[in-house]
Amino acid sequence: MPDVPVFVKPLLAAVEIMGLFIKPLTLMLRLAGNISAGHIAILSFIGLIFIFGQSGANFGGGLIGTAMAIPLTLFMMAIELIVAFVQAFVFTILTASYIGAAIEEHHHAEGHH
Repeated sequence: MPDVPVFVKPLLAAVEIMGLFIKPLTLMLRLAGNISAGHIAILSFIGLIFIFGQSGANFGGGLIGTAMAIPLTLFMMAIELIVAFVQAFVFTILTASYIGAAIEEHHHAEGHH
C-alpha cells in the first residue's frame, strides 16, 4: 500500500478483508431477492383464483379469478424469465469485475521499485 499513512493501513486492511466476504454475500442476496420477488408475484396472482372464488364456495367467482389469474401469471412468468437473464448477466459482470480487481497487478511509478 504505497503512499498510505501508517495509521490508515490497519483500517484499510480490515476493510479489504471484510470486502472478501461481503462481495459474495451481496451477490447472493441480490440474486435470491430477485428470484423470490418473482415467485411471490406469481403466487399472489394465482391467489386471485381463491380470493374471487371465496375458497371454492362461489363457482362464478372462481371462473372470474381463473380468467384473471392465468394471463397475469403467464405475463409474470415471461417477465421473470427476462429478469432471470438480466440477473445472470449482472451476476456474471459483477463476478468478473470482482475477480479482475482481486487479481489485478498494480503498476507503480518508475522511481518506486
